[in-house]
Amino acid sequence: MTQSIIWTILILAGLGLVLALVLFFIAKKFKVEEDPRIDEVEKVMPGANCGGCGFAGCRAFADAAVKAPNLDNNYCPVGGNEVMKKVASILGYEVKEKAPMVAVVRCSGSCDKRPKTNDYDGLASCKVKAALYAGDTGCAYGCLGCGDCVEACQFGGITMDPETGLPVVDESKCTACGACSKACPKHVIELRNKGPRSMRVYVSCMNKDKGPAAKKACAAACIGCGICAKTCTHEAITVTDNVAYIDYTKCKLCRECEAMCPTGAIHGVNFPKPLDKEGIKARIAERNRKAKEAAEAAKAAAAEAAAKEAEPVKKEENNG
Repeated sequence: MTQSIIWTILILAGLGLVLALVLFFIAKKFKVEEDPRIDEVEKVMPGANCGGCGFAGCRAFADAAVKAPNLDNNYCPVGGNEVMKKVASILGYEVKEKAPMVAVVRCSGSCDKRPKTNDYDGLASCKVKAALYAGDTGCAYGCLGCGDCVEACQFGGITMDPETGLPVVDESKCTACGACSKACPKHVIELRNKGPRSMRVYVSCMNKDKGPAAKKACAAACIGCGICAKTCTHEAITVTDNVAYIDYTKCKLCRECEAMCPTGAIHGVNFPKPLDKEGIKARIAERNRKAKEAAEAAKAAAAEAAAKEAEPVKKEENNG
């Protein structure tokens, strides 16, 4: 009996040793060498693991950056240009600086402008609320007010205002990681160019209903009238599906669209001076007057030129 136990132990020990040696040689043969630069890149990353770069975390970003031929498609929004310069230095790449971005809430439907049509008594979650129905106001496109965006932000850059019922972005804390934007089921939070000295102009509405319906649901809704698009001389504004959108790459921050918007759906923020609506309207009226006069003068000149060209023809006809 004792001898059987000893042999069993010896056989199992031998088998374990053989298997260990087999595993050792297999691991050696199929070992995947990892580029040491991945560790170096990961060390200079902010370590937020927020996913704002499009990867699962900083380690995944470092691995992708090392394997990529350049850094054109890899950017860390939390670390920004400074971190990307360090990454480029490690990898021997060149990196193009990007303008800083910030989260913008594209909804002006505060409690006083967008009254409730029903009372929601379910789980305080925008995701759940959106899955159940359009919301507790007449606008099916606006903020649901449950604060999913607040929970998603790892940097404390967004809070809910109890008076307006809308989220408020703290620019000093926002890293433009995009977590709040992804968490919003209504997609009312957008990442936009921060702008020179943090000045920017944007349409704070996402309502795609026709003008009367949008206006009835929210006093500050974009009604798709197109006045802003006609006013803009930089072709920065388009109106699609009854809602205007400002392309921040073309916007010159003149604020003319903001002054002309009949519902106040266009917001200009961080400007040093308050909006002079009357002054801007007078400037636009003067510009339109001059343009009209120029068009009439051009029309008259064209008519005169046509008349002169027709004179020799008439003379030839009379001589004939």
